[in-house]
Amino acid sequence: MNQEEILIRSTADGTMQPSLFYRAKGAHRPLLVGLHTWSFDRFNQINNLLPFAEEQDFNLLLPEFRGPNTRSNKNGALACGSVAAKQDIKDAIDYVKENEDIDAGNVFLVGLSGGGHMALLMAGFIPEYFRAIAAFVPITDLAKWRVENPSYAPHIDHCTGADENELRQRSPMTYIDIAKGANLKVFHGKYDSCVPVRQSIEFYTAISEKYPTSRVFLDVFDGGHQFSLPLFKNWILSQYKKPENTEVTG
Repeated sequence: MNQEEILIRSTADGTMQPSLFYRAKGAHRPLLVGLHTWSFDRFNQINNLLPFAEEQDFNLLLPEFRGPNTRSNKNGALACGSVAAKQDIKDAIDYVKENEDIDAGNVFLVGLSGGGHMALLMAGFIPEYFRAIAAFVPITDLAKWRVENPSYAPHIDHCTGADENELRQRSPMTYIDIAKGANLKVFHGKYDSCVPVRQSIEFYTAISEKYPTSRVFLDVFDGGHQFSLPLFKNWILSQYKKPENTEVTG
């Protein structure tokens, strides 16, 4: 699959925003949207996701969404789950669906760490866009994480101005009433020393207690702050070609 750089005009502020696109070989194939981690950019998930896209002949879209959530990013206030960052992902998906031969009924979203944070924000923004979402080791509450991992506090403050309202508006916990409409699985390593597993547990619990019939799931796996390709593949492919389950009798 050849890498193609595409520039898409943001409907949030009119700027031209980059994404990477890899076109599937077959016609009308699914689209996988991959979100980069906290401190990196659109090139960050090529090695993780391109082999899967090639193996399954999926189209692959890697949006920039305003770059890393770090002090080095002069546009950091527009990164880290801002309105513009979320809109950039939506705009990129809309552009590809309008200009490429995409199976719009099979759009999948995956992100890990900072990308997991963004995946959950997208679940709370446009859940209807995605056949399934996979969020690995995500941050769900920025204010809590700022205390739990102080080494990231300067970067969070750079992006949010340390403003309580901004922290809340950029936290997936704020949008559980919308995210409950997503087909979503959250994966988190039990021994994660970067983003505590309780971030995902509290997000899952909040949705499950309020919306017990939602299709929001939690997988606490034996590991740390990491991505598991087998877990990811199993979830995405199980939702792409959903099998019939057999009820167990007592």
